[in-house]
Amino acid sequence: MNAIKIRTSYEYTIYACYIGYITQAIINNFAPLLFLTFLRSYGLTVDKITLITTTNFLVQLLVDLISTKLVDKIGYRVSAICAHFFAGFGLLGMAFLPGLLENAYTGLIISTVLYAIGGGLIEVIISPIVEACPTEKKEAAMSLLHSFYCWGHVGVVLISTAFFVLAGINNWRILSCIWAIIPLANLIYFTQVPIYPIVDGDEGLTVKALFSKKIFWLFLLLMVCAGASEQAMSQWSSAFAESGLKVSKTLGDLAGPCIFAALMGSARAIYGKYSDHIPLRKMMILSAVLCIASYSLATLSGNAVLAFIGCALCGFSVGIFWPGTFSIAAKSLPTGGTAMYALMTLAGDLGCSAGPTFVGFVANAKGGMLSAGLFMAMVFPILMLTGLLTLRSIKNA
Repeated sequence: MNAIKIRTSYEYTIYACYIGYITQAIINNFAPLLFLTFLRSYGLTVDKITLITTTNFLVQLLVDLISTKLVDKIGYRVSAICAHFFAGFGLLGMAFLPGLLENAYTGLIISTVLYAIGGGLIEVIISPIVEACPTEKKEAAMSLLHSFYCWGHVGVVLISTAFFVLAGINNWRILSCIWAIIPLANLIYFTQVPIYPIVDGDEGLTVKALFSKKIFWLFLLLMVCAGASEQAMSQWSSAFAESGLKVSKTLGDLAGPCIFAALMGSARAIYGKYSDHIPLRKMMILSAVLCIASYSLATLSGNAVLAFIGCALCGFSVGIFWPGTFSIAAKSLPTGGTAMYALMTLAGDLGCSAGPTFVGFVANAKGGMLSAGLFMAMVFPILMLTGLLTLRSIKNA
């Protein structure tokens, strides 16, 4: 009976998608916890460590781009299975390849490429799979879905930190194998759950047709601003906690990224529960105003504790940006299809890279003043607010 339910009920499809976003959180947040260990164990330099993150980001961007054509050809179920296969074996590769290959760094890069392919596919396919499910509250479902990335982020940091304390950092390979179980188990799950048609008819809009619509360009801008507003603060939250609260690096990582991610997930979960009472566009406008206020508090208060509170509130304020933009786009362009989701994901990832990079460049130009970089990054939530206010005036044409 349960097997029949799994194959026929959309609820199990959504559960599989939740696990998919937890997998995405593992991919993006586990390896950075080991960067210092990689430096010591394999004699790497900082620039080589940085290249691991850059490789992950670039491969995911490339997959986003390729997915505009690829996913429709091979289908969403096959794409989901492949995504979790690459994610799982990338994590296993990180545990074994550095020791098996003559050059340990080559093993790390190969592993990064493998799980980045999985991460890129997951980003593109999971949201449209949930959007296609016959749910009554699609905006709530989308918001709750994206909250699982945040809970996954928090879980990766907390569980990994506890494991390192109890078992020792030298046993990180065991933990990498344990994390790999999640995507590999979800791979099997995705072979059973129903996958619904993403758009009515045979195909969604072409890339050319999408770019001919003014509103799609606005959605791309909103996605860039969503990614940049989130990551500009998130990537520097540990530094805020460490310098502002005068705590250790370990506590800084827990207090900064964990609190930011927990509040971001809370915003998505809260909207998922109360979406009937709060119009999405209004919620996003209020969030953009709160985001601007959060950046102001973090950079202009002159008080370390208030600056950290501003950083934490920023996590709550950006929570609805990414899933909210997806939901509005799906309603405005119901035939957007795979190309729309892939290009919007690409724009969001560009924002995720541009935000913290922009902060770093400005801070460096101002003699290392991180507050100056974050102050200038306020342009992203300001543009987000402007774009949301403009949405009503642009016709879907």
